[in-house]
Amino acid sequence: MKEELELSKKKLILSVDVEDIIRKEVVPIGNGAHVICPKEHIGKTVYLVVVKK
Repeated sequence: MKEELELSKKKLILSVDVEDIIRKEVVPIGNGAHVICPKEHIGKTVYLVVVKK
């Protein structure tokens, strides 16, 4: 699988076959944080993109 990820002038260009895009709130857990996603994504590569509010 060929992947291309480019960040230029605060724009993200991601050239891969996108299966899903999930928007969730990051919640605290212990000394860190997590985002919950559906089980069908277990074992897959994911990208977490943090944006300004």
